Amino acid sequence: MQLSNGFFIQFIRLAGPFWHSENKSTIRSLTLALFMLTVMQIGIAVVITVWSADLFNALEQRSMSGLFTQIGLIVLIFAANIAVTTAHFKVKRRLQLDWRSWLTHHLISKWMTDGRHYLVTHIQGTHDNPDGRIAEDIRIATEAAIDLCHSLVYCSLVLISFTKILWTLSGTVTLDLLFIEIPIYGHLVWLAIIYAACASSLGWWLGRPYTMATDARQTVEANFRFGLVTARENSLAVALVHGEANERRRFIGLFKDIVHAWQRQTLAWSHLFMLTSGYSVLSMAFPILVSAPRYILGSISLGALMQSAQAFQQTAGALSWPVDNMARVAEWRASVERVLGLVNGLDRLEQEIVLHDPHRIHLKKTEQDVLRFCDLCIIRLDGVVCVSAINAEIRPGERMLITGNAFTGSKLFKAIVGLWPWGEGAIELPRDPVFFMPPRPYLPTGTLRAAICYPSANIEYTESALTEALDLVGLEELHEQLDHVDNWASALSREHQQRLGVVRLLLQQPKWILLQEAMDSLDSSCEMKMLRLIAQKLPDAAILTITNEPLAEGFHQRRIIL
Repeated sequence: MQLSNGFFIQFIRLAGPFWHSENKSTIRSLTLALFMLTVMQIGIAVVITVWSADLFNALEQRSMSGLFTQIGLIVLIFAANIAVTTAHFKVKRRLQLDWRSWLTHHLISKWMTDGRHYLVTHIQGTHDNPDGRIAEDIRIATEAAIDLCHSLVYCSLVLISFTKILWTLSGTVTLDLLFIEIPIYGHLVWLAIIYAACASSLGWWLGRPYTMATDARQTVEANFRFGLVTARENSLAVALVHGEANERRRFIGLFKDIVHAWQRQTLAWSHLFMLTSGYSVLSMAFPILVSAPRYILGSISLGALMQSAQAFQQTAGALSWPVDNMARVAEWRASVERVLGLVNGLDRLEQEIVLHDPHRIHLKKTEQDVLRFCDLCIIRLDGVVCVSAINAEIRPGERMLITGNAFTGSKLFKAIVGLWPWGEGAIELPRDPVFFMPPRPYLPTGTLRAAICYPSANIEYTESALTEALDLVGLEELHEQLDHVDNWASALSREHQQRLGVVRLLLQQPKWILLQEAMDSLDSSCEMKMLRLIAQKLPDAAILTITNEPLAEGFHQRRIIL
């Protein structure tokens, strides 16, 4: 497992601005408090080793007064350790939550803006399942980063503190090579370094496959969750066509990917587990065995022996940070890379497609009451031209039918609202906003009143306006359900949803309307009734329509053939 400089630079650019955000004074204070509490933890650890040495010396001397003194001291150490550890835990958790909140808000703002959440699905890159990346990977990326950073600082301070103690306790050992005697100073320090270096090197080598295995597992887990959510959201459609068998096969296939990824991760993890489990046992016995000959020979006291063992453990443990945190680093990096994949995709979308690419459709906001296409060319993602040289002008009150290829027509509508930049030419937009009515309106879960008024607030429309609009489209039976909470996308039929789309349109009263097969579930007479209702209630609105209804041609004044 290799953590490249490029990876760290990307992560710092992503998360570093958190310490320069609006609440930087609070954030920096929490960071400083966390560091000071970590220093206090090191101080307590040093005090415990000194206390341990004094305790065993008292036991070796059979000193009852010395024993009671050490009992009193451990009570004070116990209380101090509880206070410092609790405060450290609370500060760390607060910092983790603040960082996660800031990064979540930052990424949601980039993702859920100007259709970026839709456009990013059409460009290449590793940014699938953005919901999982925002909800889960950001949590791991921020929580694990602070945990790892704290443990690294802690181990660094331990190394500084206990190396000096271990060097002092090691004394001088003479290595007799028959003809020459070589004095070795601080031999326990060198043994700890060699011991930890061997374990770390072995750990890095065994842990290299774990990063890829962890990343692969997180990806397939996200795919499985996404598949289940998609099926739940479309449960009515699946039930109507009896597609349960197909969904089961799809779910089983997705879960088989999880099984394979799990087995791959288990194999990689088992290699690490063998190393860490053996290392943990050996680290307890090795320092005592190394120092035991000096105690047996009477060179050191029992207290010095135990203090040497504890100092050796602390030093070797600090040097073994890479081994102990191998799995955590792998999980953290995999999550960071998934978050960076979404961020990089959004940045590339904004920089290359939306802002700087000259071979894109340019939207120009004007102060005129006109919608104008200027040498407009629409292309597919693979570069195939759908339609070219569209030059047209639509004015208020005009009704224009878009015929020909309905898929190209949908891309034209998306280009008007900024959701299909792939092409050339320009679209001059009127000063008033454009209302796009798709085949199925978005009805968020909540009250029916809020779903109808979306994205406006409920208070913008009176009760009488709501009920009148429901009556006009033939949904009088929904009067009593305005304040009922439900998942309306699945509770209502497609016809009811499309009629509610007309209700929303009548309430918002836009001056520029795009109807993309917005009433295709209605029969011929009902669709024409809805079109005439819109024209009657909004006589000054310009209407562009894509429909398969033959009678609609007589309703419209002009048409564009794609």
